[in-house]
Amino acid sequence: MSERTATIASRVGLHARPAAIFAEAAGDLGLEVTIARLGEPAEDALDASSMLSIMGLGAEHGEVVVLRAEGPGADDALETLVRILETDHDA
Repeated sequence: MSERTATIASRVGLHARPAAIFAEAAGDLGLEVTIARLGEPAEDALDASSMLSIMGLGAEHGEVVVLRAEGPGADDALETLVRILETDHDA
């Protein structure tokens, strides 16, 4: 299983717009990707392709999250998702 951390860059956190961008990208990957706050157990991670789950996570600006995926291309897929989270979509 591949794992990456990302720091939320959007100034207002993972609200509707950045959550939608991230969830759509995660859903397009063809892999099961999960997201959780840093320090939370892996079994509590949420479906990264669900906008409602992403918004329910309540991740704020500067908070660190953990992304996990398994399968062919997981490392590259997670790098793509990290770049999305580490971009300020409120700028």
